[in-house]
Amino acid sequence: VLGSSPVTIVVTSEADTWDIDTSSCPDCEQFVDWDKMPEPQQPAQIPRDILSKPPKELKRLAREGCWASSHAARARLYPRLVQRVSCRLVTPDALVYRDVASRLFGKSGVSSHPLPEFLEGCPVPTYCLNPRGVAALKKILVCVGDLFPDITYSPLLPALAALLLHYSEDEAQCFESLSRLIASNAPHAGYVDQSFLAHQASCMTFGDLANKHCPAAHRLIAGASENVLEVYSEWLSWLFPGLPFAYAVRVLDVFLLEGQKVLYRIALALLKQYRLSVGSAGPEGADVGADLRAFVQNIAEHVTVDKLLERAFGIRLFSRKEIWLLQMANRKALVERGITVVQSRPSFHLAVDMQNFSSGAVTAQEMRLIWSWIPERFSLFPPLLLFSTSEDGCSLQRFYTCCEGYEPTVLLIKTTEGEVCGAFLSSDWSERKKSGATSGFFGTGECFVFTVRPEAERYEWVFIKKPELAKAVPRSRQRSPSPAPESPPGSSPGGRGSGSNHLAVPSPQRRGRLSPFLAVRHFLLPSKTASMFMSGSRDGIVIG
Repeated sequence: VLGSSPVTIVVTSEADTWDIDTSSCPDCEQFVDWDKMPEPQQPAQIPRDILSKPPKELKRLAREGCWASSHAARARLYPRLVQRVSCRLVTPDALVYRDVASRLFGKSGVSSHPLPEFLEGCPVPTYCLNPRGVAALKKILVCVGDLFPDITYSPLLPALAALLLHYSEDEAQCFESLSRLIASNAPHAGYVDQSFLAHQASCMTFGDLANKHCPAAHRLIAGASENVLEVYSEWLSWLFPGLPFAYAVRVLDVFLLEGQKVLYRIALALLKQYRLSVGSAGPEGADVGADLRAFVQNIAEHVTVDKLLERAFGIRLFSRKEIWLLQMANRKALVERGITVVQSRPSFHLAVDMQNFSSGAVTAQEMRLIWSWIPERFSLFPPLLLFSTSEDGCSLQRFYTCCEGYEPTVLLIKTTEGEVCGAFLSSDWSERKKSGATSGFFGTGECFVFTVRPEAERYEWVFIKKPELAKAVPRSRQRSPSPAPESPPGSSPGGRGSGSNHLAVPSPQRRGRLSPFLAVRHFLLPSKTASMFMSGSRDGIVIG
């Protein structure tokens, strides 16, 4: 600072001014078996100022495969893209790797160390690596285990390390890139799950997304498998190591720029393509999981990588923050079931056991389908019967008394003609009392109604399928997307701020519960209709 006027110094990093060079990169060829590498289909057309382009434009170029046909371009681009990842202040780099590798392996560089415990049961794909590359991959993973002792389970790490090694000038550069992805601290944009708890929460999140975005495929899997979550728990392995190298590296191009959300997109696109390929008849074999794995390995017979990415980015997925909220809610449900951060493998079967299930309304198979429709974090728990007309009579007041204090609930109705329908209800029926004598509405956008017989079908909130409809509401009628200031305990929703466009905040005893991405406060909706999903009075109930 000179005098009273501050002097602003702008520092331009080397990465921001770097020009691409697509000539050969001999340092990056030492780990690759070139006989296995796919041939480029066309010469690379890469702008020389590519890294100075805005992030949105860079993402578009990655999605379109701008540098897909040039090994040298990837080799020069990948380290610089990874350097842009926001990560913890103290993150092991190439120099640290050389010190640790020297200590662990000595001057010979030969590793006799076993792979880290967090890779137990995880496949370690080698793709197009030669023997020297495979040895380097194992050394890198051993050093990761030494320098990141908090990692207890991470099935993505081996594939990520193997792919990066194809385009690294040495082991140290590959390690540094991998290290930055592990240590990423970008909000709502993680790269690598590092515990079984986090991995299982992402599997449940994928199940929720598949339930919303791939209803036909989800119905097919629910009908063919006794454990839907078990099928979805393999979603990450569909991509790595399931996809062929040419597909996997295209996914990596975009993953380095956009994070884990890209992996959800690609897996959903694969699931949609699988449903198109098998048709309504379903999988040929009894094992739908094995059928899916075989389908992914032979994906080139069904769709090109360009078309797969196009379909993946055509899916109208929710924001990173909203997906993160859902993942945190799933994580919380797993903790309630006893899963811990330090646990490396599951100690119990996560699926609900329907073997002893009995009901006068639905069969066990029908209940399994219904259970597959509800959000994953709730389907972890076995159903508890609260009310039945055969045992509790047909009093509506008795229905309310039995169900109050529980959420969510599933309502099953069987008609005298044998038809079965029902609803998933996200909120406690006791909330109806907040409106006094009037019939008030409550609930969230996770509510849905369904039929089981004569045909099984689920009917969701229209904004789930068409979120753009929310944007059509005039601004003057839209509420603020932020929740209202918290009301004092015991105050009614019509109290403070009842004349504003804010929704009431849940009562203090429920404050700890995370709102999933379908909660109404994450949509710009008119306040008068934002919570109209459930209603109950002395005369009847309304759902929808």
